[in-house]
Amino acid sequence: MTSNTNEYASTNNPYQMALKQLQETAKIINLDEGIHKILAKPKRILTVSLPVKMDDGRIEVFTGFRSQHNDARGPFKGGIRYHPQVTIEEVMALSMWMTWKCAIVGIPLGGGKGGIICNPKKMSNSELERMTRRYAYAISDIIGPYTDIPAPDVYTGGQEMAWIMDTYSTLKGNHGEPAVITGKPLSIGGSLGRTEATGRGLSFTVREAAKRQNIDMNGATVVVQGFGNAGQYAAQLVEEQGAKIIAVSDTQGAIINKNGFSAHELIKFKLENKSIRGFPGSTEISNDELLTTECTILIPAALENQITKDNASRIKTKIVAEAANGPTTPEADKIFYENNILVIPDVLANSGGVTVSYFEWLQNLRREYWSEAEVNERLDVIMTRAFGEVYEAHQRYSTNMRTASIALAVNRVAEAIKLRGIWP
Repeated sequence: MTSNTNEYASTNNPYQMALKQLQETAKIINLDEGIHKILAKPKRILTVSLPVKMDDGRIEVFTGFRSQHNDARGPFKGGIRYHPQVTIEEVMALSMWMTWKCAIVGIPLGGGKGGIICNPKKMSNSELERMTRRYAYAISDIIGPYTDIPAPDVYTGGQEMAWIMDTYSTLKGNHGEPAVITGKPLSIGGSLGRTEATGRGLSFTVREAAKRQNIDMNGATVVVQGFGNAGQYAAQLVEEQGAKIIAVSDTQGAIINKNGFSAHELIKFKLENKSIRGFPGSTEISNDELLTTECTILIPAALENQITKDNASRIKTKIVAEAANGPTTPEADKIFYENNILVIPDVLANSGGVTVSYFEWLQNLRREYWSEAEVNERLDVIMTRAFGEVYEAHQRYSTNMRTASIALAVNRVAEAIKLRGIWP
C-alpha cells in the first residue's frame, strides 16, 4: 500500500485503526493495490461551521462533519452523533466501518457518518432544534433519498431526525420526503421494529453461533455489560431462546444473581428507578467482576475498549456477542481466538439496526408500510444468512470472525468498484 494516509495520523486515531484493519484484510484476500487506495479514503468529507443563536441571545459556532466513504454498492448510509469528543477522524473511521457493515449483511448501501462537536446535555430543546436545522441546511446538498440517508447515533434520536426531514423537505420544496433519513418516529414514516432491531439482530447471530458451537440455548448463561437499548432487547430476546441472564450492568453499577434474572423485570425496574442497582435478590459487583463472571455468552453493550489484553485471558465464556461498537481491542481478539472463544464482531452482531433502517428507507420510497412481524421475519433471514457467510469465511481464511467479516465486506465492495469501473 503506497498511498499517503499519515495526514490524519494522531494518537489513538480510530481512522488509523480502520486503515490497519483494511491493510491486514488486504493481505489475506490479495486485494488489488488500486482498489486498496480507493477504499483507504472517504469519497467525500464535508466540514461545516454552524452559527446558532442560543437562548440567552449569544451566538455559538459549532463544527459539524459528514463523511461519505464509498457508494459503489448504493447510497451512503450512517448515523449522526452529537458529542463533545466528535472528531473528523472518528467520523471517517465510522463511515468506513459502515461500508463494511452494509456489505456484510448484503444490503445495497454504502457507508457514511456525521457528527457535531457539542454537549447536547447542556443545551435546551430549542437550542438543539436550531443547531440540528442549521446542520441539515449545511449538508442538504450532499444528502438525499438516493444519495446519502442519515440516521440517529450517539445522543440523537427520532426528534432530531424529524427536524432534519422537515428542514430538507422545506428546502427542496417537498411537502415531506421521509426517505431522506431513517430512525424517525412512526407518525412520520418510521418503521415498526426499529427500536429493538439492534438487540433482535444480535439475538439471531447468538442463536446461529450457538448452533455452530453445539451449545444448547436452554440453560445457557448470559452476562450483559450495558443495559441500555441494545443490551435490554438483546437480554430479553436471548432469554426467549431459553438462556438465563445472570449478571448485568449499567452506568451506575453491576449486579449478579447466579439463579438468574427476569429480563422483563429488570427492564421494568430500570425504567422506574433509572438504574438496575438495588434490584431485588441481586448482589453488587465491579465491572471487572462482571466481565470475568463465568458464562456461556458475554454481551458487551456499553463502551469501546472494555475487553483488553489485561482482562481477556480471565474471561470465561464461549461466545462474545458485541452489541457495542469496538468493545474488544485487537490484542484481546487474538487472545480470544487462541482460547477458542467465538467473537461475533460488532460489524455483524449489531448490524440489525442498519438493516431495519434499510427496511424503513424501502418503506418510505414505496409509501408502503410493513407489519412488525414482517420486519422481524425479514431481519431474521438477513442476519441468519450474514452470520453463515461470515462463519464460512472465518473457516476458509483460518482467521477470527472480525477479520473474516471485513474480508467478506471488502471483497464485495471491491467487486462492485471493479464492475462499475472508474469514470471519467
